[in-house]
Amino acid sequence: MSASAAKVSKKELNSNYDGADETSEKEQQEAIEHIDEVQNEIDRLNEQASEEILKVEQKYNKLRQPFFQKRSELIAKIPNFWVTTFVNHPQVSALLGEEDEEALHYLTRVEVTEFEDIKSGYRIDFYFDENPYFENKVLSKEFHLNESGDPSSKSTEIKWKSGKDLTKRSSQTQNKAGKKRQHEEPESFFTWFTDHSDAGADELGEVIKDDIWPNPLQYYLVPDMDDEEAEGEDDDDEEGLEDIDEEGDEDDGEEDDGEEDDGEVCPR
Repeated sequence: MSASAAKVSKKELNSNYDGADETSEKEQQEAIEHIDEVQNEIDRLNEQASEEILKVEQKYNKLRQPFFQKRSELIAKIPNFWVTTFVNHPQVSALLGEEDEEALHYLTRVEVTEFEDIKSGYRIDFYFDENPYFENKVLSKEFHLNESGDPSSKSTEIKWKSGKDLTKRSSQTQNKAGKKRQHEEPESFFTWFTDHSDAGADELGEVIKDDIWPNPLQYYLVPDMDDEEAEGEDDDDEEGLEDIDEEGDEDDGEEDDGEEDDGEVCPR
């Protein structure tokens, strides 16, 4: 092949290559545009699904209300139901000091109310009997989402009785006990009512609303670890006694065999 023919062939190849690249890029661009159109349809359906799901949630929230009311009436017959439930919950119990538990013994009812537009927020109400800690009969905390989607919260101001403010006492105890004690002692449970620093990530509120409120009985019925340990020790003791009895039976059998041997007459 002549040099000029070789040059022509290379030019044709390069031209075809460039043409293929242009075609490929054009096809890719068209594919991307079509993907975007399809994705818009998917997003539209997702929004529609969210609206439908919201309507279903609102419908069933209303249907659940009479059962929540009946459950509250039944729970009221069980002393210390709510404090036991909170103490048995692993996340909530980590926030409870001894005095918090004492105060929560006066807690008679808890209610969670989701606002009609579920996405806009919810409220948690705590009902208390007369107690030596504060004057309030009800302590509430509300969580809201405004139109722009920014979260906020507000709560009842606790009217502490003289010298009974557990939030201040917790802080004073930690300061006196030193740094090591600070890591061991949780802040008072009741500081939650005054903490509005991060309403969008309020872990305690979410736990009560989504985990405890739907079925508090499962936490109330959690077995006491001390009782379980005691039962385990009793089982171990019983097993030990059984082993001793079995060993005693074996020893008795060996002695009987020995006596039979002594009674045998040797042949002459």
